[in-house]
Amino acid sequence: QVQLVESGGGLVQPGGSLRLSCATSGLNLDYYAIGWFRQAPGKAREGVICMTPSSGSTAYANSVKGRFTISRDNATDTVYLQMNSLKPEDPAVYYCALERLGLMIFRQCGLRFEEYDHWGQGTQVTVSS
Repeated sequence: QVQLVESGGGLVQPGGSLRLSCATSGLNLDYYAIGWFRQAPGKAREGVICMTPSSGSTAYANSVKGRFTISRDNATDTVYLQMNSLKPEDPAVYYCALERLGLMIFRQCGLRFEEYDHWGQGTQVTVSS
C-alpha cells in the first residue's frame, strides 16, 4: 500500500526557511515523478516543484524559482522541499504527490495536479511576522 506522510510545516517569519519532508512507503520511487503542490484558502491547488528521480530533471513554478528546491534521500525514500526566503504569498497547505511513470522513467515531470496518482495529507505552512 502506497503511503505518503508530510511533516515539517509550521510558522515562520518572512524571509525565513522551512524544510518539509515526505516519507514514502509501499513503492519504488525510481518509477515515479515526485511533486510538491500547495493550496491556499479559496485558491486552486498549485504545482510548486517536481522531480523525476531517474533523470534528475526538475520543474519549478515561476513564483518559487531560486527559493525552493526538491531533493530525495535514496536510503529512506524520503522527499524534501527546502523553502528559503519565504514570502507572505507562500502560506498554504503543502502536499507531496507521486505520478506513476510506467516505462517512461526518464521523462520530464509536470506540475499539473491531475497527473498525480498518490497524495499525502498535507502540512500547513504559515508565514507571518
